[in-house]
Amino acid sequence: MVLADSVELTTGQRAELQALVYSPDVAATVATRARIVLWCVEGRQKKDVAVLAGVSRPTVDLWLERYGAEGLAGLLDRPRGAAREQVPASVRARILALSRTSPPASTGLSHWSSREMAAFIARTEGVSVSYHYVAKLWRDNGIRPHRHGTFKVSKDPEFAEKVADIVGLYLAPPGGAVVLSIDEKTQIQALDRTQPLLPIDFDATEKRTHDYVRHGTTNLFAALNVGTGEVLGECTPSRDGASFLAFLKKAVQPHAGKDVHVVLDNLSTHTTPEVMAWLADNPHVRFHFTPKGSSWINQIETWFGIITRQSIRRGTFTSVKVLIKQIRDYITHWNTTAKPFTWTATADEILAKVRLVQSNIKKLVDNNAK
Repeated sequence: MVLADSVELTTGQRAELQALVYSPDVAATVATRARIVLWCVEGRQKKDVAVLAGVSRPTVDLWLERYGAEGLAGLLDRPRGAAREQVPASVRARILALSRTSPPASTGLSHWSSREMAAFIARTEGVSVSYHYVAKLWRDNGIRPHRHGTFKVSKDPEFAEKVADIVGLYLAPPGGAVVLSIDEKTQIQALDRTQPLLPIDFDATEKRTHDYVRHGTTNLFAALNVGTGEVLGECTPSRDGASFLAFLKKAVQPHAGKDVHVVLDNLSTHTTPEVMAWLADNPHVRFHFTPKGSSWINQIETWFGIITRQSIRRGTFTSVKVLIKQIRDYITHWNTTAKPFTWTATADEILAKVRLVQSNIKKLVDNNAK
């Protein structure tokens, strides 16, 4: 497509250009180029368009030609070549070494940024490097100082045995048996915004107020069928041994006549006298407890993270009743296309990683004690 003085655009092309003009995520220069094309298509003279856009007449021709040849891509800035920074190998190694350690206490920094690293190298090594170079070096070596995570090493003396037991159920469940992953997501808040939610629009993201009103809480009991991925869920106002036992009976009921293996954590509500008495009367149901401090190995925790991200966290609920309905609707929607999670880590791989973390912690403690 080559733009001439008189050009017609399709409805889709006009919509694309208008989206560039009004999008808050597009640079002003790119929006101006889109306006130039739209103004010319409207039949305005190029000299008038140049005045409106605050550019020269040849610039108007340039962007019309770019758009005619490349479409929207022609309106974007092209990468510019730059001379390669000549950084000594010793400085490069120094940056990589520093990037894998915490900043010196004298800097007052909690973590490195590319700008702070560049400034530190200039100050201590007397070599000027750009923060672009530091950022590229990090990307090339998979270093991400801006990110952080959490960890907890279980102190359960039976950690290895429990991991082997549960992972064995995931990777090779007993023939004809059912494996259920059960837990509670407690104190889910029914949060309502102080002003109406502004829904997503053609060129605008969804917007909501930062402040909210609490309308109460509910507790979600959920059971994930490890073999099928289907979820059974029930919301209750309280979470105690009686509530757990009532839900357990509902979760097990559809699998009458089969051995049922239940993976769950070490909450006291899971081992009340009533629960243990029921287990004694139902020998086909067997509990498999996760190691203490290691509920991540319970697959239902993965599903709790999914429902939180996709349904609860950004939800707006005018009452607990509305919250419960949305949770039920989400579970129904999930089960229409349910698929089991693919568990890939073997028990040996998990234990090897844990041993590595324990070794690193010991080294850190020993070094700090010196």
